[in-house]
Amino acid sequence: MPVFLFWGEDDYSMQRAIADLRDRTLDPNWASFNYEKIPPDQDDAVIQALNQAMTPPFGMGQRLVWLANTTLCQRCPEDLLAELERTLPAIPEETVLLFTMAGKPDGRIRSTKLLQKHAEIREFGSIPPWKTDLLEKRVKQVAQEVGVKLSPKAVTLLAESVGNDTRQLYTELEKLLLFAESQGGTVDEAAVLALVTATTQNSLQLAEAILRGDTGRAIALVSDLFNRNEPALRIVATLVGRFRTWLWVKLMVESGERDEKAIAKAAEVRNPKRIYFLQKEVRPVSLQGLRESLQVLLELEMGLKQGANERIWMQSKVIALCQLFSRTGIR
Repeated sequence: MPVFLFWGEDDYSMQRAIADLRDRTLDPNWASFNYEKIPPDQDDAVIQALNQAMTPPFGMGQRLVWLANTTLCQRCPEDLLAELERTLPAIPEETVLLFTMAGKPDGRIRSTKLLQKHAEIREFGSIPPWKTDLLEKRVKQVAQEVGVKLSPKAVTLLAESVGNDTRQLYTELEKLLLFAESQGGTVDEAAVLALVTATTQNSLQLAEAILRGDTGRAIALVSDLFNRNEPALRIVATLVGRFRTWLWVKLMVESGERDEKAIAKAAEVRNPKRIYFLQKEVRPVSLQGLRESLQVLLELEMGLKQGANERIWMQSKVIALCQLFSRTGIR
């Protein structure tokens, strides 16, 4: 199929897929003649892309036409829709036409339905930080791609350390590959502890300090994360994931549930054996404190997205969270 639609917020994974598609499509000696990237702010970008796609390639290889950051699947005027309906079924096999966008295509509009019929669609979404099973699955997939053999504990620790940062995952696995080639064998938990920059792990430590109401420790961890250039919104995402898990565990326990598998399913915890430890963590904490913490975290996220000073805003809300658990969090 010569038409592709890539969408999602994981820009690093998408760019790797685009590079792979480009390498498979173009002859290196003729790439400058047969490759066209059309930005969304260019006049008549969609029409230009369709016209280029219908133009036979020069020399060897195929032609690649990339319509970047298009809004075609969010809104599409009738005249453009008519051009798409006329052109997409006629795209020659010698051409690859690629559409990319960050947002999810609107499945209700006709242009999206048309692309669903004529294009190969691939999603590059960021995995929520609390979905540990998906994060570990992603680690295994990329490790296999890079050529690194990881022990089960190394997989878990690496997923906890890098979270949903795909760029860092590739960087750390390439580092571990060099280690494996020099040492031989499977990369174990000790190697990951020694070599991987655990920014997400520090965010998890921040969550634990907040839960204990340890303001000094929490502020020190915030400073450490910012000194490591960890994005503020990524810190918040990790905090939200951890407090969401704690809240679900507490809710299930307070409702009288004792089955660890049922609690794990509700809290989206892959390994039911973790529930024992999570129960111990939330036992001295009130349900009210956990509920209110998510509201504070929402305020933190909204302020960051609206342009607040990241370090000052993060510190103020972390202090508020610590005070919350000092006041209401502990029974």
